[in-house]
Amino acid sequence: MGRSRRTLPEELLMLALDPATGTTAQPQSLDLGLAGAQLVELALAGRIAPDGDRIAVVVPRPTGDPTLDCALELLRRRGAPVRAVHWIGGPRLGLRQTYLSHLERCGMVAAVPGQMCGVLPTTRYQATDTTISREIRGRLDSAIRTGVPPDPRTAALAALAHAVGLGKHLYPGNEGRSSRSRLRDLIRHDPMGGLVAHAVMDVQNGVGAQPRRGQAPAGRPAGPGARAAGEPARGVPMQPHHGTMARAAAH
Repeated sequence: MGRSRRTLPEELLMLALDPATGTTAQPQSLDLGLAGAQLVELALAGRIAPDGDRIAVVVPRPTGDPTLDCALELLRRRGAPVRAVHWIGGPRLGLRQTYLSHLERCGMVAAVPGQMCGVLPTTRYQATDTTISREIRGRLDSAIRTGVPPDPRTAALAALAHAVGLGKHLYPGNEGRSSRSRLRDLIRHDPMGGLVAHAVMDVQNGVGAQPRRGQAPAGRPAGPGARAAGEPARGVPMQPHHGTMARAAAH
């Protein structure tokens, strides 16, 4: 995988960065979204594929991206397809910081040290080139405004942005209500993105230990009663470890 193209985890993180404060919106659900974005990126690269509500490795060859390849290897070691909700709900401490550090190395963001309450050291991240963030945001805005089905990458990005709750960050207030609704509707345009987005929301809602009954096809929004409530998903992440996440500007 060439580095000329930004990966979905990178783009999702850039969307979540607040240009005014240097903090990330929805930090806890964003961690789940980044794990989901890795799955979509691996699917776009042809390394994994959906198998019902599970994820199967179809080509174990590395992509050339160290962080994605680590996820691919972990999936390969499972030996059998794994439910997306179980994968996303597994511990992912440090994933956000890994991607923030990567964006810093690539020169896309700059780390700004500071202090919280005048004592605890923190690090905020400011975009060094706002044209990148504008381009990413512009793709979502175009899909929302025109109603033209977006490409799979943009559709998946929209699905993940909705799943982690970035809609209210990107399109705030009553004036953004229709845009938030259209953002949610874009979930249907990419099957893998839809599968992963639903898994992210299931983990947040404590749903996922049992297969859904009458599950809607991947990528199609399920009706209000379509999800059967199960026992809490295994491996649901603990609260972010503030010693690690302070650098990720989670506060």
